[in-house]
Amino acid sequence: MITAIVLIKTSVDRIPEIAEAIAALDSVSEVFSVTGTYDLIAMVRVPKHDDLADVIPGRISKIPGVEATDTHVAFRTYSQHDLEAAFAIGLDA
Repeated sequence: MITAIVLIKTSVDRIPEIAEAIAALDSVSEVFSVTGTYDLIAMVRVPKHDDLADVIPGRISKIPGVEATDTHVAFRTYSQHDLEAAFAIGLDA
């Protein structure tokens, strides 16, 4: 699974509606409304690298009110949840 973090600039008067439209897309797992240079951050998960083109420029960028995107592809994913599960293998609680 390929994970991309998409930083999104939007029309500020439509952030909630744009966030909901992005969150409704199949390959988008989460959308965060944030402070700073960008208005939204979307987590996109797809099976193949080529699928990113279908989702980000093909769908997210075409949502009315999306002004710009900046995409970062993850090499690896680290999370506390994954670490706890790995260390718990074989342990009886």
